Amino acid sequence: MALTDPAVVAAARARYGAAREAGLSLDMTRGKPSPEQLACAHGLLGAVECEDERATDGTDCRNYGGDSRGLPEMRAIFGEILGVDAERVFVGGNASLQWMHDLVVQALLVGVPGGEPWGGPGRAAPVKFLCPCPGYDRHFAVLERYGIEMLSVAMGDDGPDVDEMARLAGADPNVKGMFCVPRYSNPTGVTCSDAVVEAIASMPTAAPDFRVIWDDAYALHAFDGEPDRLASLYDLCATHGNEDRAVLVTSFSKVTFGGSGLAAVAASPANTDWIREFRSAQTIGPNKLNQLAHARFFDGSIAAVRDHMKGHADLIRPKFAAVLRVLDERLGGLGIASWSQPRGGYFVSLDTAPGCARAVIEMAGEAGVRLTPAGATFPYGIDPQDRNIRIAPTLPALAEIETATGLLADCIVLVSAGE
Repeated sequence: MALTDPAVVAAARARYGAAREAGLSLDMTRGKPSPEQLACAHGLLGAVECEDERATDGTDCRNYGGDSRGLPEMRAIFGEILGVDAERVFVGGNASLQWMHDLVVQALLVGVPGGEPWGGPGRAAPVKFLCPCPGYDRHFAVLERYGIEMLSVAMGDDGPDVDEMARLAGADPNVKGMFCVPRYSNPTGVTCSDAVVEAIASMPTAAPDFRVIWDDAYALHAFDGEPDRLASLYDLCATHGNEDRAVLVTSFSKVTFGGSGLAAVAASPANTDWIREFRSAQTIGPNKLNQLAHARFFDGSIAAVRDHMKGHADLIRPKFAAVLRVLDERLGGLGIASWSQPRGGYFVSLDTAPGCARAVIEMAGEAGVRLTPAGATFPYGIDPQDRNIRIAPTLPALAEIETATGLLADCIVLVSAGE
């Protein structure tokens, strides 16, 4: 069956017209947990009882004081997730993005251990970051806000192009770091191979204060069974004499409540001392009651967290299966699109023929299906081939996902046919 088959185009045209008449209003713009996923954590709301507000180290969680790194029971859980000793972990508010923002801003203003301020006076050239693409739009937003030049690096089936990264970082001392979502990456769903992780840990860089912000946002988000194994960037950096290179972040934003979860950062002793210093200027301490509620809800156990995420997987798995099934039914064999087959995470990455993504997204929007804006998965919002579309299936109901994906596929057929 070829796209030039008039029956294919006519069927897509008819379905699209009916969808416009139906007055759809479906949102697939961002990777948000569904109400059913949020309901899995409702026990958090009653996890701390009056007169039982002390952590295991005796901290009264209602008051000032305690360890600025957070409660020991939550540092232990996040240490397990990130694969580091709990001594290396800080636990803060609900957004890992806030940690990443602060890391970048502090590096610009003060500098990281072993380096001068990245944005110091008299700097002749802009600071630069390596950006795996397609990638996470909010990483790009932080860099763009502070005038950091973004250098696109292609994502492959096993992670970013390490040869290109080594070439760029090895030749230019202004290349100060990179962002990477190493497991079930946003949006392609790729998990970095052992070889890629080791290459990132060991590659020579012209900047001695080069940092890798390792955003392991989907560490627990497998659809079926255990999450993909990910080599330890922290350990490999230490092995290759680059212990300060790795800064690891993750969060519970898609584990408990997006609006009031927890986020953690972990790094080397030198980096954690640096984090402690700037945190002490920002806050007296984190929300310890929220941390205590999480610790009580999960009974202080990483095993309980993993069991909890199996419930999420049961809710998410049918939605991703529906997306892949509808894409295959509508577009399989036509040669006009390809898409990822993720094993976890929050997205399906779809590539149209070059030059079609923006028109497809606009056409879908006119029929009531909102998608992530074209270009969002690339720096500066510009997809050089205008082909990548990020599909976020978690929030809508299953029937809505099938409708929205079908309409998206019909738009791809129509745009590809020149309509």
